[in-house]
Amino acid sequence: MNKAILILEDGTKYEAYNFGAPISSSGEVVFNTAMTGYTESITDPSYKGQIITYTYPIIGNYGIPSIHRFYESDKIQISGLIVSYYSNRPYHWNMSTTLSDWLYKNGVPGLHSIDTRFIAKKLRKKGGSMLGKILIGNDNIPFYDPNKENLSEKVSINKKIIYRNGKLKILLVDFGLKNNILRCLLRRNCTVIRVPWNYDFTKEKYDGLILSNGPGNPKVYKKPIHYIRVAMKKDKPIFGICLGNQLLGIAAGGDTYKLKYAHRSHNQPVILLKTKKSFITSQNHGYVLDSKNPKKWKILFKNLNDNTCEGIIHDYKPFFSVQFHPEASSGPTDTEFLFDIFINSI
Repeated sequence: MNKAILILEDGTKYEAYNFGAPISSSGEVVFNTAMTGYTESITDPSYKGQIITYTYPIIGNYGIPSIHRFYESDKIQISGLIVSYYSNRPYHWNMSTTLSDWLYKNGVPGLHSIDTRFIAKKLRKKGGSMLGKILIGNDNIPFYDPNKENLSEKVSINKKIIYRNGKLKILLVDFGLKNNILRCLLRRNCTVIRVPWNYDFTKEKYDGLILSNGPGNPKVYKKPIHYIRVAMKKDKPIFGICLGNQLLGIAAGGDTYKLKYAHRSHNQPVILLKTKKSFITSQNHGYVLDSKNPKKWKILFKNLNDNTCEGIIHDYKPFFSVQFHPEASSGPTDTEFLFDIFINSI
């Protein structure tokens, strides 16, 4: 078992052992407090360029499933994985391989035997993330900041794809789409027109528009923000999810900022301001919309932990968005009804 080192941007070093691929890697180190769902998170395009640190004490105990319905994209998206204890003898009826072998085959390094909760406490003081690098042996590589890039170029599709022939025609802009958003739409008898992140969809014919989740800083997506502004003039229903929420907010005249404490877990409580009803949501984001609403918009949801904006809605047009993941996968499905609200608004 190879020894390895995690180095953070402030020079802090942590000794550990390597599992997965024995290669060095760098990226943005973030933490996730979920107990399960590592398969879904590792394949989530929103984690592109990031090194996930799991605070739950044991990871890998149910292996990796053979069924791709548990994958949120067609490959591993993370740059590295850090766990406290790696279970090297997993068991589950649906398991096809171990987490370590899966990482190895995809060229992604993992670290174990490291105090991940201590790292999480340190990351919290830095806004939930720091640049870091995993070094194997005598390797030395530079730090890498994924927030300086347009990561959708790496995770979005490169040409238009049409799924099924349903009752309603939904245009889905892929900024780093999680597969379960697509599944939720197909279950609701929709024709889904999936287009790349930089596709000019303003001339397309559709019944409703969905802006997907995705990685990185929302302010680098200048072209899509322009297309969204044009689409808003048509008054066709628009539903934004995660990054899509931020892009819709910017297009409406709002602003975003980086959270002091990022939201990456399955147990984020939000409140629907209109009804005062609360929901538990799955979240994965370091940026958030400013609570100062653009004219003719109001806050739809708020986070009950830090009171940040978790969604917006137009005063009278069929436009709304949420910062969390109503499609879950992994996480609670409390808010999947939002897809029905979107469909019924068409």
